[in-house]
Amino acid sequence: MKSLHNLLNKITILTMRIKTEYPELYVHLDEDPITIPSLQHPHMDSAIMKEYICSLKSLIKSHLKPHPNH
Repeated sequence: MKSLHNLLNKITILTMRIKTEYPELYVHLDEDPITIPSLQHPHMDSAIMKEYICSLKSLIKSHLKPHPNH
C-alpha cells in the first residue's frame, strides 16, 4: 500500500509541475488515453501507475526537446 501511496505522490508532483511550469501541456492531460478508463471500475496497480508516471515524464521531455522550425 505504501508503494501505491508513493506512486500517487509522484503523479501529484509531476502534474503540479506541469500545471505550474508548462500550463500549455496541462490542458492536454485529460486527453491522455491512459487517464480515461474504459471500464466502470478499472483495476489500478503499481504497474499502471508507473506507466502513467513514465507518460508524464515523456510529455515533459518531448516538450523540452528543441523542435526545428517548419
